Amino acid sequence: MIGATILGCEGLVLSAEERAFFKDVQPFAFILFSRNIESADQIRRLCNDLRATVDHHAPILIDQEGGRVQRLRAPLATEWLPPLDQIQQAGDQAARSMYIRSRIQAHELMDLGIDSNCAPLSDVATPDTHPFLQNRCYGFTAEDVINISRAVVEGHEDGGVLPVLKHIPGHGRAQLDSHLELPRVAATQQELQQDFAPFKALNDVAMGMTAHLVYEAYDNQPATISDTMMTLIRDDIGFDGLIMTDDISMQALSGTMTERSAASIKAGCDVILHCNGDMSEMKDVTKAAGTLSGKALSRAEAALNARKSPVSVDIEALKAELKTLLNG
Repeated sequence: MIGATILGCEGLVLSAEERAFFKDVQPFAFILFSRNIESADQIRRLCNDLRATVDHHAPILIDQEGGRVQRLRAPLATEWLPPLDQIQQAGDQAARSMYIRSRIQAHELMDLGIDSNCAPLSDVATPDTHPFLQNRCYGFTAEDVINISRAVVEGHEDGGVLPVLKHIPGHGRAQLDSHLELPRVAATQQELQQDFAPFKALNDVAMGMTAHLVYEAYDNQPATISDTMMTLIRDDIGFDGLIMTDDISMQALSGTMTERSAASIKAGCDVILHCNGDMSEMKDVTKAAGTLSGKALSRAEAALNARKSPVSVDIEALKAELKTLLNG
């Protein structure tokens, strides 16, 4: 049995209640945040303790995009520019620079026991994209985003880290912060093909994350709980990897944790991502999400099997190359 959830924990060490709960519900994966991070040895112990609660080698996720969204900070990890800032600085070497960055990130994550990063962020930016997202994007055209996203995927995979493609089917037109409000996109279906294109080009990635956005050209529900949008993701975009929700506790969604989780599973999401470590909420989420079965279980098993040993590389040489690319 594998639970259809990805869960956080409250602090730097697992409580007895958390250990017992995770052992009982067997989440597919775990996710770390700044509240879980103090030192390298502490992170390694926490990762080991989390995995020891379940019967499979659970992925441990983190948001390590760089810039504002970077849970690991110096001296535990390299401090990075926001992605769009680095891309613009690197010019025609943007894809190579982002491959190197991702390969270094993967190396730093694996050293701590973390084997999945919530990247690439393959949303196509617009001049009106909300500031919470815009400089996390990789460009303003689908072509640029596709090229750089593929480099980010390859950098992570070469380092033994599972990438998570986000935010399917495209968050770039959002003019509100979905952590706080529900963005609505009024673009036509034809216009939205530009937004969907990067996800179609990267539909072979093992895991992806939904967008909490309403696409009015299709229906009136956030994509995470919309069977129309989930069908589009599977059939039109062709993504057959494991689909996790964006954090189910974000304020873009309404209703209780139980209602949100049940609606997401019913719409076609495979697993529910719940990040804040609140035990009461986690109990509601896990009960509503249930366990993986059928195609969802097959996708989860494929994601687990997609992890590979890191390709040997000279990290210091990569750092020197990246410095040259960004200062040249």
